[in-house]
Amino acid sequence: MLFKISPFIISSFALIEQTDIVTILVVVVLFFSVLLILGIRKSYKLKKENERLDKISEELAKQEETYKDFTEGHMYDNH
Repeated sequence: MLFKISPFIISSFALIEQTDIVTILVVVVLFFSVLLILGIRKSYKLKKENERLDKISEELAKQEETYKDFTEGHMYDNH
């Protein structure tokens, strides 16, 4: 008789209820979902910025550099 314990008594000793576990899991899933969405958004923005910088870099590479005479300075005697 001492070893016979009813399920009600065992469930009253539970430290965490099932609803608490579900609530914690929902909060964790929502937190990581927000982090995932922010990461995808940031990745998209960085990709667009990289494409814009590549375009600018290509335009600068296409421009012809004209020769600039550097001997016109004051260190050279070109009177």
